[in-house]
Amino acid sequence: MAGAFIEASCFKAANFPPEDSNLPEIAFAGRSNVGKSSLINALLNAKLAHVGGTPGKTRSINFYRTIINDINIRLVDLPGYGYASRSKTERNEWLKLVSAYISQRKNLILTCHLVDFRHGLLANDKELQEWLNNYKRDIFVVFTKADKIPKGKWRGTMQNYIMTQGVFSVNVPIITSTESKNGKRAGVDELKSFIAEFISSKLQA
Repeated sequence: MAGAFIEASCFKAANFPPEDSNLPEIAFAGRSNVGKSSLINALLNAKLAHVGGTPGKTRSINFYRTIINDINIRLVDLPGYGYASRSKTERNEWLKLVSAYISQRKNLILTCHLVDFRHGLLANDKELQEWLNNYKRDIFVVFTKADKIPKGKWRGTMQNYIMTQGVFSVNVPIITSTESKNGKRAGVDELKSFIAEFISSKLQA
């Protein structure tokens, strides 16, 4: 398989791609406007996920195929949550769709929970973590928009969140930014390596 591509954009669980035992899935969840699409594009090294100025733009579950460190995987972009202007009906549809994926998908081995580094875990972030934990899903916290905070404060800020907010994470969270500096995006390569190592450890278990 050459390059990355979008495999499916699903508004209903019946349209999810068939599961393949040899194709692990990594899901990405987070509040609206947390920078999910930008980070997925950075991991794919392609502008496939829509990046817009309107929070809550993504309402479907989008499946992307790619290769990370020689491993074929799916990256799964879950719709953002916490956007207040959405109607109750739309929020219920979000819950129904995401619940179907989280509760039933056998190939899902890790959910990357994206959290805005400026704010840490807000109330609905904590609710998401508790919900995923109830399904016994592995969660890995990825802080986004780190460029909004001086780099000298990164470590202290992260440690404060870990100590005070009860963060569920399979490993120490990674701090990322999709803003390029000297040709590099903070934390993106580190996240790729972690994903590859995590998948390898699961496949060998």
